[in-house]
Amino acid sequence: MLVGYARTSSTEQIAGFEDQQAAFVATGCTRIFKEQISSVAKRDELEAALEFVREGDVLIATRLDRIARSTAHLLSIIGRLEAKQVGLRIIDFGGGEIDTQSPTGRLLITVLGAVAECERALLLDRQRAGIAKAKAEGRYKGRAPTARAKTAEIVRLRSEGHTPAQIAELTGVSKSSAYRILAEAQ
Repeated sequence: MLVGYARTSSTEQIAGFEDQQAAFVATGCTRIFKEQISSVAKRDELEAALEFVREGDVLIATRLDRIARSTAHLLSIIGRLEAKQVGLRIIDFGGGEIDTQSPTGRLLITVLGAVAECERALLLDRQRAGIAKAKAEGRYKGRAPTARAKTAEIVRLRSEGHTPAQIAELTGVSKSSAYRILAEAQ
């Protein structure tokens, strides 16, 4: 059985999410596990897919970064799959497919997984350096505070008798932000 695993980091990535699912259908997947969550969060659907697959199945992802967040994580997933005699196939791997059902495929996926992890670390280092430079030059302001911009509305809703939980839901801020703003307003 071919089993697909689709993931995007956020719910705004609709096109990419739909593209992954279409690729699985075209590949012949009969079951697709999907979630829209950060790779560093607890991924229940990935766990469900790893539990679901049986001997002879192939777990398919569109790209390596959709399934694993690091080389160690990738090797852990491959180890779990191999223990169940399940293959892993990446269908968009630099223009071609690659899978773990051959020794060469296992080697390539491991090496290129390490390269991808290294590139991600270098990108984060460059990003941190750019932010530090922008801060030093007074050009970096950080993320705009969204909850504080709604202070007047939050205070007004509280005066109308709404609970902090209701205020959070009505304004789209977290409950902790609503409590903090109300405490500061007193």
